[in-house]
Amino acid sequence: MSQASVLYDLPGPRARRRNAILGVASIVGIVALLAWVGWKFYDTGQFEARKWEQFQYAAVQRELLTGLLATLKAAGIAAVLALLFGAVFASARLSDKWLLRAPATFVVELFRAIPLLILIFFGYYVPLQYGWSIDKLWALVIGLVLYNGSVLAEIFRAGINAVPYGQTEGGYAIGLHKSQVLRLILLPQAFRSMLPAIVSQLVVLLKDTALGFIITYPELLFVGKQIGGRLAFGLPYVPTYLVVAAIYITICGLLSIFAWWLQRRMGRLPRTAAKVLPAQDAGADASRMV
Repeated sequence: MSQASVLYDLPGPRARRRNAILGVASIVGIVALLAWVGWKFYDTGQFEARKWEQFQYAAVQRELLTGLLATLKAAGIAAVLALLFGAVFASARLSDKWLLRAPATFVVELFRAIPLLILIFFGYYVPLQYGWSIDKLWALVIGLVLYNGSVLAEIFRAGINAVPYGQTEGGYAIGLHKSQVLRLILLPQAFRSMLPAIVSQLVVLLKDTALGFIITYPELLFVGKQIGGRLAFGLPYVPTYLVVAAIYITICGLLSIFAWWLQRRMGRLPRTAAKVLPAQDAGADASRMV
């Protein structure tokens, strides 16, 4: 019996036919929706050559490239710091000492509950109230790290707790300390299960950099807004945002492909199997045991 049949009843002929009809209807509905959106764009003149011709200029392409590099810079710095933040606070939450566990729990739950936009506002405007000048990049990075780092801390903690407790007991039985059990036994096993969630959160972090336009950080969306507001080309907001969306989709898609490749590569572990002894050898071994 397969694992799927244990979890739920296998669909019969009528259920398979109903599921096929629903699948076809869903595809037709999605195609119809996309066709309607495309027709509305065409009807409102969004596909006119005037609105798209500025993208053939090298100056506009450089503007988009500059915005993309600013986005990747903020996302890269924030991703590294958020992973470190998550690892430190996840370790503190897993600690046996309540002096470490209680403050870490408070910090993680606090920053998970505050909207990211408010954290970015605090990171930028609060220092200005005290006369401190802070770079817009770091104001955005602070907000991204606090929010996404708290979410990653929960991902790390949940992944480690998901490892069967027998693994921990086995590590203690051979004389390992808790830090050694965590580093040598739990983390290698938990990382494989955590990888999809970690990558998903990093994709979210990358897209969240678009909130930097609120504090006028020159990321990709902010540059796109400036390009789309040019009256000489008929205010091409929709074409510009379509181009920006295509860039975001490409980057997130490449990141997902890399994560899939990494997971496949990590899954290629050497497998060993018990050696099957011939009947004569097996009988001899059994006689020696007796």
